[in-house]
Amino acid sequence: MGELVFAAAVAGLGAFALARAHTISEPVTAGSVGPRLFPYVVGAALVLSGVAVAVGVLRGRLGPAEESEDIAAGAETDWATVGALVGIVALHIFLIVPLGWPVAAAVLFTGCAWTLGARPRWRAAVIGSLLALVLQALFAGGLGVSLPAGPLLEGVGFLRG
Repeated sequence: MGELVFAAAVAGLGAFALARAHTISEPVTAGSVGPRLFPYVVGAALVLSGVAVAVGVLRGRLGPAEESEDIAAGAETDWATVGALVGIVALHIFLIVPLGWPVAAAVLFTGCAWTLGARPRWRAAVIGSLLALVLQALFAGGLGVSLPAGPLLEGVGFLRG
């Protein structure tokens, strides 16, 4: 059943990509290969992959059971950790607009590290903050991707997208 759910999720994601690809605005100067081509190709590949997996599963081709050394067969899911990680991602989403991407990303990276047991906590906070600033500089300053720097870093030239 799990493999069919996976196949449906992959095919659904592909269908979503195909449905939304037409909303991408194409400049007048775009030739036959515009910005919509890649989403159409990826969406079609996802739909075809999902259908292929579903057909294989329905024909009896199931993946082998996991027999890895790094998992405990009797271990249960730690739902408190999963919930905390989901909450941190939601907090990241809501902090982007008022505080800017670097601060929101630092909260995301630090919060996830703390939730997963990083010690000492100050080191996780420093590494999370540095990683957020480096990514902001690379994507906004280097590639020109529009990531809001936020009110704390608005005046720093290489961090603006």
